[in-house]
Amino acid sequence: MQDIHPIYHNKYGFAFQWKRNAVKDILKVQIVFRDTGLLLSKEELNQFSKNIKYTKENNSLCTDCVNNDACKALLIDTPAAQITFAVNVKELNGIHDLVEGTLFQMNLDNFLGGLCKEN
Repeated sequence: MQDIHPIYHNKYGFAFQWKRNAVKDILKVQIVFRDTGLLLSKEELNQFSKNIKYTKENNSLCTDCVNNDACKALLIDTPAAQITFAVNVKELNGIHDLVEGTLFQMNLDNFLGGLCKEN
């Protein structure tokens, strides 16, 4: 944990930035949920957020799917065109919180950092 800067977490996953690493881009955010990690730029993170919102707003599930954690009927497109996640309703909401919380924290850190630099 010494090589990372934690940004945000919930029970579905966590987000962090690498402090230093020759292989990884330290300006990107690592989002990890389930057994998957995505290394995303802020722009890609914003696009992922839009994809999640689209999935939430444009899918109607039957009652059985809404109440069944094993039903992975929702598909979230990622910023990588080749990768789509199949999730249930709870996971969709958890991933949405993870991405939105990460973006909020990044924007807050950026804003506060800007205030400190001006003084």
